[in-house]
Amino acid sequence: MALTIQQKKALRGLAHHLNPVIQIGAKGVTDALMDELNSTLDHHELIKIRINEGDREERKAIIEAVVNATGAELVQSIGKVFVLFRRNPEKKDSDFAQLR
Repeated sequence: MALTIQQKKALRGLAHHLNPVIQIGAKGVTDALMDELNSTLDHHELIKIRINEGDREERKAIIEAVVNATGAELVQSIGKVFVLFRRNPEKKDSDFAQLR
């Protein structure tokens, strides 16, 4: 389910104070990184990620690969930092219940 503009705006506001919890370095997108990323998305639902390497086009390709591999929604991308959101249907007390 795609997020509406209003939902993305609300998520950007919630993500503003977050620090990046995942950093993508010189090795790029590895299986270990994807395992950690999926685990973190399951737990937090809304996360901020930093890409430490590459130019604009390389970062764009990495973001696209991560979004496709995780099934998450891209909320925002500014420079080397991007925000992802993926609902965890198993979380009954989600902080994001109001976005439904």
